Amino acid sequence: MRQYVQVPTVEQEKAYDYNSAFEPRPCMCLGVCCCCAALRPRYKRLVDNIFPEDPKDGLVKADMEKLTFYAVSAPEKLDRIGAYLAERLSRDVVRHRYGYVLIAMEALDQLLMACHSQSIKPFVESFLHMVAKLLESGEPKLQVLGTNSFVKFANIEEDTPSYHRRYDFFVSRFSAMCHSCDHDPEIQTEIRIAGIRGIQGVVRKTVNDELRATIWEPQHMDKIVPSLLFNMQKIEDIDSRIGPPSSPTGGEKEENPALLAENCFRELLGRATYGNMNNAVRPVFAHLDHHRLWDPNEFAVSCFKIIMYSIQAQYSHHVIQEILGHLDVRKRDSPRVRAGIIQVLLEAVAIAAKGSVGPTVLEVFNTLLKHLRISVDFELGDRRSSAGSATFSTSSKESDERIVQNAIIQTIGFFGSNLPDYQRSEIMMFIMGKVPVLGTTSQSLDTSHLGDLGTRRIQIMLLRSLLMVTSGYKATTITNALPPPFLDPLLSPSLMEDSELRQLVLEVLHNLIDRHDNRAKLRGIRIIPDVSDLKIKRDKISRQDVSFMKKHGQQLYRHIYLGCKEEDNVQKNFELLFTSLALTTIELANEEVVIDLIRLAIALQDIAIINEDNLPMFNRCGIMALVAAYLNFLSQMIAVPAFCQHVSKVIETRSLEASYFLPETIFKDKCNLPKSLEKHEKDLFFLTNKIAESLGGSGYSVERLSVPYVPQVTDEDRLSRRKSIVDTVSIQVDILPGNNTDDKVDNTEEITFEALKKAIDNNGLEEQEKEKRRLVIEKFQKAPFEEIAAQCETKANLLHDRLAQILELTIRPPPSPSGTMTITAGHAHYQSVPVYEMKFPDLF
Repeated sequence: MRQYVQVPTVEQEKAYDYNSAFEPRPCMCLGVCCCCAALRPRYKRLVDNIFPEDPKDGLVKADMEKLTFYAVSAPEKLDRIGAYLAERLSRDVVRHRYGYVLIAMEALDQLLMACHSQSIKPFVESFLHMVAKLLESGEPKLQVLGTNSFVKFANIEEDTPSYHRRYDFFVSRFSAMCHSCDHDPEIQTEIRIAGIRGIQGVVRKTVNDELRATIWEPQHMDKIVPSLLFNMQKIEDIDSRIGPPSSPTGGEKEENPALLAENCFRELLGRATYGNMNNAVRPVFAHLDHHRLWDPNEFAVSCFKIIMYSIQAQYSHHVIQEILGHLDVRKRDSPRVRAGIIQVLLEAVAIAAKGSVGPTVLEVFNTLLKHLRISVDFELGDRRSSAGSATFSTSSKESDERIVQNAIIQTIGFFGSNLPDYQRSEIMMFIMGKVPVLGTTSQSLDTSHLGDLGTRRIQIMLLRSLLMVTSGYKATTITNALPPPFLDPLLSPSLMEDSELRQLVLEVLHNLIDRHDNRAKLRGIRIIPDVSDLKIKRDKISRQDVSFMKKHGQQLYRHIYLGCKEEDNVQKNFELLFTSLALTTIELANEEVVIDLIRLAIALQDIAIINEDNLPMFNRCGIMALVAAYLNFLSQMIAVPAFCQHVSKVIETRSLEASYFLPETIFKDKCNLPKSLEKHEKDLFFLTNKIAESLGGSGYSVERLSVPYVPQVTDEDRLSRRKSIVDTVSIQVDILPGNNTDDKVDNTEEITFEALKKAIDNNGLEEQEKEKRRLVIEKFQKAPFEEIAAQCETKANLLHDRLAQILELTIRPPPSPSGTMTITAGHAHYQSVPVYEMKFPDLF
């Protein structure tokens, strides 16, 4: 009878702590069959010899050297050696003989590192099978052991790729280990670190193979990326509670799952290419959505900063496109979620703007403007639904929508301000083309369903965005900064009956005109005692700037002139108008422009004195203060002593007799306003003849000062909901150019016998006709072409309107006696009746 030693099937559940009394000896025959061991294959005998009787003694090094030499000498036996080792390891794992498991894995690692040949391929299959067995076990230390062996294998560079090898199981298993929830914190951290290191090994191994595209498949990325983000997020939460973490050392990096996961995430993104970039980024959105990490969005911002800095610069636009696409998907979510996504986009474009953004520049702005309109729509919808019942929830929703809108504006402005000048000018044109103008329908941004309030909100926010884009823009010439296709739509909102819109337009204009950063020195409207103390920076006016002022100077003057006549002007409006005049003087003024600006200032003074528009007294005094502050600045800039003396004398007289004509007094909170301005003496006003005398002695061409300034007439007056300039400019200007303050007389002249006698006298009429002809000839000889064209256009428009009224009355069919009338589109239309159906009176 054969006798065998009994082998226990199950040992104690205590890893790596063994007792030699319970450790069985290898199975062997005690009788006649002892000699059969010599008949076993040599590779099996060599493998058996590396296992000691007591596993605590560890690997038998002498026998391991023999096995290694045999494997190197006979590489065709590697597959059999691996298969036999895998068989023993599987048996030991099932029987919980963990000491022999450690020895077997140590032997496998040494064989793997020592053998570099073509025959290692079959051996690797056995090795991966044993690693999988360890990862499937429920023992944490075996899982860590298997992970360490896999990492060593991943660092080996193979000569030829393995087309049949796949790592699906390892991706799934390592991802599951990253989410370990063991009750022991130390074991949990150990398993998570092992899972992250395993994922890092899979990434390194697969990206170097020819079949590396398999790891970038969505089913793998959907497991790898969330696993890494999960560990980064957990430690991020701990750090946020404790405080800012200190910079870790090399040993701490290996023990910190967050740092290890971040390094692995960076390495993964750094190896991404053009074709698989989207597969690596989309799981990030899914993770942030699932865990609701957009509000608050600190972790989301940190994730995308890592992404933008890790990927190659030429792929940045892919990430921006994915963020924009996700914003479209979540457009119906709460305002704070959308605001969080937009802030992430802001951080992304801030990094991408410094490198290559690609063709997505206009797409970014177009998408943001679309969401701006959606946010305004939501805000107005909540306001309409809660009309009559103001609740806290409704007000909070409106404030949340304002957060979204501010985030969009900041993103547009920050992105635009970081673009090159040639791209920034295109973006300025693009945004300006989106600004809706009342009275027009050819706008790209649909605001038809928003109403006047929504349209105004869109206008304000787009102009705020444009203000941020133009901040810091320095054009070589003013023509590049204000091309005609951009200047015309920019100045259109300056005629709107909204003071905030006009303020934003002027601020944008300041950004573009101010090329030497002088605006901060001119902040606030005031009488500057000595302009030289401001240290104004200026260059010689270039030919391009002179040409620009000849073509578009009248347009700028016109908008400043009309902007002063608005009834809702406040102190900020007057301050911005003063800055506009001052910057124009610094950047664009030659002798001709100086004369035009003086004519404009005198015309503004006449607005306040004559008051044809029935402006409030505050506005009239504000205009007088604006003229005083600007002429004081202009007189010191051109440095003509006589001109400076006249301006200083008027300002001194005002300070004594009419301080409300000065900016330091009129813009105070409590200022006593006069009841009328008709009784004031001429010493309080700037006189054209005095200014002409002072400038004429210094070589200025002052002939045009005698021609009053008249603004041009354009279609903007009709589109901007304000009175036509035809109604505000007296027709008397076309005939009598003498509109100086010295010649002003009271219009209500007393009618006497002498006056009637003079009126009947033919000689007097002839002299008046001759004087009129002389003045008309003088006007056409000395006045600039733009002024003559403006006056003729004004008269032509007036005649055209009168003719249109006459034709309308003539062509309109007669109303029926019954008085039937229909009103469509705000216009009354009479229905004509045939003659044979009309009822005529009896005595016709």
